[in-house]
Amino acid sequence: MPNPKRRSSKTRRDKRRTHYKANAPSVGTCPNCHEPKLRHRACPNCGYYNGLSIVVPKES
Repeated sequence: MPNPKRRSSKTRRDKRRTHYKANAPSVGTCPNCHEPKLRHRACPNCGYYNGLSIVVPKES
């Protein structure tokens, strides 16, 4: 098995890892209460998803 002759520098290592980053979650608005919510999830504010009441939200 071939082994590296020299140790890779931190700069070289970091250049290789430039594409490893977290993506921001896609946020939409709830058609029922118009609050921001994550896409393809029930609304945490009103509990609706796809026009149906799925979850009863907790009272705060």
